Amino acid sequence: MKKLSKIAIAALYVAGIGAASSAMALDGKALFLDATKGGCSACHGKDGKTPIMPTYPKLAGNNAEYLYNQIKDIQSGKRNNGMTAAMKGITHMTTDEEKKAITEWLSTQ
Repeated sequence: MKKLSKIAIAALYVAGIGAASSAMALDGKALFLDATKGGCSACHGKDGKTPIMPTYPKLAGNNAEYLYNQIKDIQSGKRNNGMTAAMKGITHMTTDEEKKAITEWLSTQ
């Protein structure tokens, strides 16, 4: 009986951690708009659909994994064409988790 109660307690503990991390989920939209996190919206528009230059990509509605991989490729130098020089300088301003939150939000727009 004690073994079952330990398992039940462990399950409740793990469930609580999952709930806490969900409650503390990063806000992709806020990060996208935050100038201290790279200021994505300054070039790509507040909605991710209205870039300030026609050569800048519209990000909203794209697949989150695709967007995330593009950012990582720009950051590493694997992607080095077009306007990537401007992006390379700011990709370090966000953590991988923040990049994921931003790209997840963009994919829903």
